[in-house]
Order: sequence, then structure tokens, then C-alpha cells
Amino acid sequence: MSKTVLFLHDTSLSTPRGAELTINQLVDLGEKRGHEVLIDNLNSFEHTKQLVSQADILVYCSSSRCSYEIDLIEHILSIDIPYIKIEYDYNFCVRRNILCTVDKSVRNCCNSKKFHTYRKLFAKAQLNAFQSPNHYEAHREFYGEAASNRIIMPPTVSVDDLKPSDKKIEDTIPFFGDLSYLKGGMAYIAYAEENPEIKFPVYGKNRLRQSIPQNITFREPISNQEVLEILGRTKTFFCQPVWPEPSGRLVAEAFLSGCNIIGNDRIGTFSFDFYPHDKDRAKKEMKDTLVDFWKETENILIKKEKQTSQNLGKVLVYKSYGGLGDIFFAIPAINKLVEVSDWVYFAVAPRLVNFFTQNLNHVTVVDEEIARNEEHLYDNIYELGNYPAFMGYELPHALKYPTHKKVKQHAIGHYIDTVSKLHISINNKHETYPYFDRKEATEDYYVVHHGAGFLLKIWPTEKYAELIEKLWNIYPQLKCKIIQGPKDPDIKKYFSKPMPHIKYITGGMEDVGEAMSGALFHIGNDAGITHVAGAYNVPTVGIYGPTGPGSWGNFSEYNEIIWGKHGVCDIRCNYDVILNCDHKICLQSITINRVLSAIYKLLQKAYPKKKSILKVNPYIDVDYSKKDCLITLNGNEFFLEYHNDTMKNQIEALLKTETVDDLPDETFKLVLDVLNQQDIVFNIPVFN
Repeated sequence: MSKTVLFLHDTSLSTPRGAELTINQLVDLGEKRGHEVLIDNLNSFEHTKQLVSQADILVYCSSSRCSYEIDLIEHILSIDIPYIKIEYDYNFCVRRNILCTVDKSVRNCCNSKKFHTYRKLFAKAQLNAFQSPNHYEAHREFYGEAASNRIIMPPTVSVDDLKPSDKKIEDTIPFFGDLSYLKGGMAYIAYAEENPEIKFPVYGKNRLRQSIPQNITFREPISNQEVLEILGRTKTFFCQPVWPEPSGRLVAEAFLSGCNIIGNDRIGTFSFDFYPHDKDRAKKEMKDTLVDFWKETENILIKKEKQTSQNLGKVLVYKSYGGLGDIFFAIPAINKLVEVSDWVYFAVAPRLVNFFTQNLNHVTVVDEEIARNEEHLYDNIYELGNYPAFMGYELPHALKYPTHKKVKQHAIGHYIDTVSKLHISINNKHETYPYFDRKEATEDYYVVHHGAGFLLKIWPTEKYAELIEKLWNIYPQLKCKIIQGPKDPDIKKYFSKPMPHIKYITGGMEDVGEAMSGALFHIGNDAGITHVAGAYNVPTVGIYGPTGPGSWGNFSEYNEIIWGKHGVCDIRCNYDVILNCDHKICLQSITINRVLSAIYKLLQKAYPKKKSILKVNPYIDVDYSKKDCLITLNGNEFFLEYHNDTMKNQIEALLKTETVDDLPDETFKLVLDVLNQQDIVFNIPVFN
């Protein structure tokens, strides 16, 4: 059965490293088995696609050095061709080394798109090959069932070329490859300094910026055959990498050559159960792994159908920790479980059962107090706890959030990534708006919530009142519904005049949902009600102060976020800091005009097809002169020079009184387009 097998790898196979040595061995054996084996080093996307179209099966190795990596993966996922993913590093990680798992100072280290694209690559592969049990477990920690279709390949040491000697050199400890930080170069130097009587030859270059002791010397790189000869005569081998080494081919060669190894717990070879006592079994498994790989490849080529994964059965989901908003962040993840389960039951607090029952169409909502006594009825139980975990991992059935501090994304993404570990078929992309069905209102209105569960996060109530009065002048035909919770500040006393267009929503979540489902837009703080608006996909302006909006920003399809802390206060806030902050400058500094500017921008985006009127951004500052004007917005300056007196009069009339001639000339229309692109003027919708 001769087939065309295409290896995709971003590095020349003449490079004397473990991955390239193994690929060369695989290629040689594939050709001996009668296959046409092609290799593409990923230099031209068009050439790669042409080779892919001619292959019977792909062996996808490494592509992080490839300039079109994401495009290539998406192309492979879009076509019907079987492929095997051989993972040699941690290529989904931008650094390719998952240092975040061993160094707490490494945070937000992964590119979100690359991380999620690799999950799809693992999930769709006919087979994933990992370099050691530890290497596989590291991927499973991030991707769960997506990486479950796998084999684990021991280091492909050329066992027949090993040259162990009974005579060992005791005063020399060699290092093969460049002396670098990740490969444990600093630990090697420290050991050399502690043992000045020993010689430490390095067969590679110095990649460290620190002084080198005299007993370390640098030599030219050597072939694998020469490495095995030296290891055969070496008594002690030193290897203490900083990163979690996927395999450690050199360590395996040293082990089989009879060296005493000074290592650490970050070497993949150490996680095989043949280490350190069963050299014979290690040799057999290392010799067999190349043949086993090709047997798996040939089995894939004759398979007609890929086996489908069993679903999760009857599933119970808890969300026992966190505020109201956190529940809404978790709903997209719960919806993902629906796709791979017979039925999903969502346990919530008794007061929320009716609300979520009305709005979650494909999930059965249950009282969490009752559910805890009936857990025996379910096939699988998952506790979402809270992102970030806080104390959530202490809860029974708690799921862990592997992407926390690693992938910079909204909390919604972290919840989805966590449940996607549970089943290979879960698509880990957030792709739906809204979660809940909206209702057609009988009147035009917007919603305001001026409170929050944590009142120290609210924009001043008197400013909310003044903003509502301004909006009434701009939109006298719009009604306003104010969510007034029992612990929210009393906004009524801050109005300067009667507000007959306002209706107060003081009931439970069902009343809040009823009001939110028909709203034109919403304005609120960093609070649960703002995320209720997101659930109904209501265009939203969110006002944030001490807590940043990164992972917890409002998530409607159309939204604007105002973060008062940015550029105003450099203090890193936590609960204690917020409690003891007297000035609350992050919130006090947010002006009414800044919020009004965000509302204009939001409405222009959300309702582009409605009839509109021109409004000048109230947040700009303008310095006028005879021949020009200087406009300042958000620290940016825009210089506008008048061509003639007519243009001067038009610009000043626009910026001072928001009036425009009925028939402005073409030049002025171009000016208006530029001002609109820079958010200096907005076309805001007219509501009947």
C-alpha cells in the first residue's frame, strides 16, 4: 500500500536537534516501507497548499516559525484530508515552552487565536503524538479531551549506535547544544562554579549574558554519532532545564549509556515507567516507536470512518461562587455542553430559578438546594465555581481554569475553554448573540442601573441623574427605566425637576429581565445588571472604576466601556485598597460629557440604518483662531485649517451650535466624513 505522506515542519532536517533527528528517522523508515514521503519546510503558502492537495495523509510537526501558520492550520481544518499531529514542543504557546506552568511571573503569555486554533488542530487530528507522559499531561491540562486521541512516543534513540564503556571519565561533564537559559545553562554554570576541579566542555555556543567560569569551554557542535561516543565514556551527565522538556533525547541517550544523571523534575524522559531501572524495556520501546508510528499511520489510511465520541449523558452544572454577572459569563459554556450531552441541568439559587427557566431554552434549570440531594441521578456533575478560581477549586466537582493568567481574553472565553476540555467535539469559539430572546417593546426606552452589588464601584449617583436629564433634552420622546434595587442609592433626590418619563423597576429578576429585553440601550456600572443587558444583547455603555474591564467587560455585540482608572490612577486595586480609598478618583474623574460621548458612539454603531441627526462629541475641547482650529479629544490633537470664510463659518457653526447648512458643499462633506471617522461628530439615530 504505497501512499504519499507529507511532513510539514518549519525547520531544515539538517539541524542536529531531537525533533529533526526523529523526523529523519521517520522519513527513512516510511520510504523503506514503500511510501512516497515528502517534506515541506513551510516557506511558501501556495507551494504548501499544492503539496497538501497531492498528499494522502499529512504529518503536521512544528509550524511556529512559519509566517502563515494560522492560515495553514485553518486551511487544513477546512479540507477533508487525514492528518497526524506530532507535537515536539508546546507549539500552541507563543513561547513554545509553557513557562507559565513553572514560573508564576509569566502571565498572559499566549496569543488567544493561536491557542484556540491549536485546540481545533488537536481535536480534528486522526492521531496526536506526544513525546512523553508528562508532555501529554501538560497538553491535557490545557485541552482535555481534544488531545485524548494520542500515542506517546519514547525518544527515538539510535539504540544500535550506543557505545557504553566500562571505563568512565570522571572529571568531565559535557553539555551538547547551545548553552541557553531554557536548556538549564545557568544551573550548569552554577554547578561548574561549585566544582572547579571538573572540566565542562560545551558543544555549542554561549547564549547567556553572564560571566563563564574558566572550567567551561566552548567547542563546535558534533554529530549524534560523536555524541553517543562521548556519552559512552562519560560518568556524570548534567541536565536541569528551566522549561518542561517534552522528551529529553539526550537524557535518554545518557541513561542508556550508563551515565549518572543530575537532573530535575522537568525532563519528559523521567516520566516513562521504564526509567530509571529497566534499560532493556527502554531500548525495546525506543526501537519499536518508529515502526509503531508507521503502523498507526497505515491504519488511518485504510480506515473509512472516524469513531465518534460518546456524549456526556445527563449532566448537572453548578455555578456556586461569584456574583450575578459571573453567572451570565458562564452561560455560553453551559450552552456548549448542551451540544455533547443528552440533557443539561443548571443548578441556581432558588430566587433565580424562574428567571433562568424563562430564558434558557435548551437547559433545564433546577434549584441548587434540591439538586445537591439528587446528585446520584446524573452521569456527570461539573462545578464552574468562579473565574478566576478564588476558593472555587475547594468545591466538590470543581473544574479548573487552565487558561487563567495564560490566555488574555474575556471571562466568557475562560469558561468555554474549561468546559471544552470535557469533550473533543466542543467548539471553543464564542459565536452567538444574544443568549436570551429579546422582546419587541410597545414604546421606545432605555435602561439605567446606577447601583452595584459592591457600592464602591459605582459612578456617582448625582452624575447619573444629570446624565438622564441631558438625555431627556436630547431625546424627549424616549422613556427611561431605572433599575432600583433595595440596596441601590436613591436617585430620585438628585433630579433637579420632575421626571415623568421615568419608570422605576423595583421587583425581582423577572421584572429586570422584562425591562431589559425590550430596551434600546443600557447604561450601568461594573455590576450584574450590566451583564443582564449583555445576555439580551442590549447595546451597552459600561462604566468601570477600580476594577478593570479586561476579563469582565460588558459583552453585548455593541458596547462601549469607560475605564476611569486608565491614565488617572496607577495604584493596583484589590478589595482592601478599594475599601480604604477616600477619593475614588477613578470614578469621580469620569465626566458626564465623557459618558454622553460613549452613548453617541454606541448608538451610531448599533443603529446605522435609522434616520440620524448630527451631534458633536461633547467631550472635545476646541481652540479657535482666525484661520484654523485645534480640536483635542482623549489626548489626541486634530488641526483643522480653513480654506475660506465659508468653511470657517460652517465649521464654527457645527462645533458651537451643531447646525449645518441644508446644502453643504462637497468639500465640507469630506470634512464631515473625516470628523466622523475621528469621533468628533456622530450620526446618532432618531427614535420615534
